[in-house]
Amino acid sequence: MAGCGPVILLIHGMAGSSRTWLEVMRLLACDYTVIAPDLLGHGESAKPIADYSLGAYASGLRDLLVGALGIESATLVGQSLGGGVAMQLAYQHPELCERLVLVGSGGLGREVSPVLRAMALPGAEYLMPVLFPRFARRAGERVIAFFHDRGVRAPHIAEVWSAYASLTETPNRHAFVRTVRAVIDPGGQTVSARDRLYLAEAVPTLIVWGDRDDIIPVAHAHAAHELLPGSRLEIFEGAGHFLHVEQPLRFADLLRDFVEHSEPAQRDATSFREMLLARVS
Repeated sequence: MAGCGPVILLIHGMAGSSRTWLEVMRLLACDYTVIAPDLLGHGESAKPIADYSLGAYASGLRDLLVGALGIESATLVGQSLGGGVAMQLAYQHPELCERLVLVGSGGLGREVSPVLRAMALPGAEYLMPVLFPRFARRAGERVIAFFHDRGVRAPHIAEVWSAYASLTETPNRHAFVRTVRAVIDPGGQTVSARDRLYLAEAVPTLIVWGDRDDIIPVAHAHAAHELLPGSRLEIFEGAGHFLHVEQPLRFADLLRDFVEHSEPAQRDATSFREMLLARVS
């Protein structure tokens, strides 16, 4: 947590952590209160046998914002799995959501990386100790340090490696498998917000994607934008799934511009109920 001003909540993706947002936080903290938690089962957070569904994550973030920090509303920014969590939070607790920013977001279509589909297969957890041995982490860290010391920067590779390295630890692997199976099966993503996106029509929404995303296809960005005609769509050319790490300055500038030029949504239980009933009728 850093800075002072309007609140921005940054939600990381699967096998990630709050560290993925450090550069973006540094760039935004001069104007905003920026909060980047480790989701349950990720980073430094606990990794119990528990509920790793989007609903459980959304409830945990509500408890963090309202219960622990006394924050009544925020701009919700979610990357990958974090995008699905942000949409679920906006759906369960609409009064908390001032704006919605979806970055290479999950929950907008069936397609997803074959690697993640494979991790959802029965028995995958028994192969993971072979695929993610601890000695590989030690060797990889030496290679990363070697290139880092010589000024070589490859943010996308570093982010993928960070996710891989985290899975060399047994508690992390168990939490990862539970998280994957809550939203993915061998055929693709099992959770979709597309039939509920109309509920975000009153919320300023920014959709950001890399045109070289090899985890979740950029076609999902265009589909979501069509379902939300009032949304803003930005495609980062040459960027992959971790565009906020690959191009942090551009991303931070875009986020700042979006916040400064949009009015926060004012939603309560009554207006939300009216939207639901209007759709049913």
